[in-house]
Amino acid sequence: MTKEDLFSEFTEVSAKQWKQKIQVDLKGADYTETLVWESLEGIKVKPFYSVEDLEGLKTFKLPNDHHWSVAQSIYAGDSKKANTKAATSITKGTESILFTIPNDNVDFEILFFNIDLESIPIHLEFQFLDSVTVKRLLDFLNGKKATVHLNFDIIGNLSRTGNWFYNLEEDHKLLENIYKLAFKNENISSIAIDTSLYQNSGANVVQQLAYGLAHANEYLNYFQNNDLTKVEKSQPIIFKVSVSGNYFFEIAKLRALRWLWKSISETYDISDDCHILAIPSKRNKTLYDYNVNMLRTTSEYMSAILGGADTLLSLPYDAIYHKDNEFAERIARNQLLLLKEESYFDQASKVAEGSYYVEVLTHQLAEKALELFKQIENSGGFLSELKKGNIQRKIKESAAKEEQLFETKQTTLVGTNKFENLDDKMKDSLDLYPFVKIKPRKTIIEPIVEKRLAEALEQKRLSDE
Repeated sequence: MTKEDLFSEFTEVSAKQWKQKIQVDLKGADYTETLVWESLEGIKVKPFYSVEDLEGLKTFKLPNDHHWSVAQSIYAGDSKKANTKAATSITKGTESILFTIPNDNVDFEILFFNIDLESIPIHLEFQFLDSVTVKRLLDFLNGKKATVHLNFDIIGNLSRTGNWFYNLEEDHKLLENIYKLAFKNENISSIAIDTSLYQNSGANVVQQLAYGLAHANEYLNYFQNNDLTKVEKSQPIIFKVSVSGNYFFEIAKLRALRWLWKSISETYDISDDCHILAIPSKRNKTLYDYNVNMLRTTSEYMSAILGGADTLLSLPYDAIYHKDNEFAERIARNQLLLLKEESYFDQASKVAEGSYYVEVLTHQLAEKALELFKQIENSGGFLSELKKGNIQRKIKESAAKEEQLFETKQTTLVGTNKFENLDDKMKDSLDLYPFVKIKPRKTIIEPIVEKRLAEALEQKRLSDE
């Protein structure tokens, strides 16, 4: 039986007929008030979508050869220990490694010992800014067919800490030197846009997209003004994105991000696609009933895959309060491996294409984010808005709305503000301090501070144990 024969058995039903039937079933209740809900982004979500919603609407498609990699984050304070951990993780299914580099004492020969750099892409997250260390790395990689993402983000560091590494001029000069060094190897990329900071501090989806785009545009403007646009052409930009629990919105968010990047990069004559490095959010993770975090991260991994992420970074269920431990890291890694190898999500990246709801949502988020991006640019750009404190203020306003929904239980975190087990004790299980740390220091701008939704409630429960 052909597809045409199958569907010819069913009478075509219009959106108008569906709505009429729903209104009859509502028995006088208001359709809009009962079934249409409004998101924090101001998007009104209907109870159903149809092909009619796509009329005249541009849709988004991923590249045909798109695939995603399972990645693990490893702290490289000790090069030998980090190498051992990475090598073990690779034998157990990890396909990419993110090394956090805390200082210039790193020994790259030891760190990468016996790692097949031709088949294992490497992400590096430097906690300092130094072109000498980068040159040492690139000298080591010379002649090797390695894919390495350096992930430098001086604006991200400013947003997070309130200060430049050195100062605006020196940071940009060092970044320029790093670009030029990396340009010699086509498999090395230099820059990342860390939008996870915005999500984890409470920004809504439209803000995350617009701020990420404006953040990236600061670099693109600098490249163009300093004749570095050609350098960037050969270096795909990395977007580090946190994925939270609003399943379909998060799918649409990643799709909209890639679409927006393509739109803005074309104005700079850049043809390279972006690379999306996705990691589950910490904002909705909880201290009490922590095993629920595994369910949350699984849903978030699925959103990231269907949204088109290139690399998925695992997050252990106990990451907010435990130091690194083999058990939790194995569980997190296996969550991704089960999705990829046993649930066929390795073939699912393009499944969201053509979904009426997801396509409409992608378009709405992209449209709203582009409008906000233009407002930021008309006000002087992202750095200017950071300096004025407008970005910080808007994120705080969004976070307050989200926290209000949590406090009134309109947003549910199972085991924390609903269905909680009051016999659950955590005071003696904390290896790490799981709450916002305030360290008074002099800064040139107000830093953007990450904060989990459940922090105030959890602090009260800890004090009552």
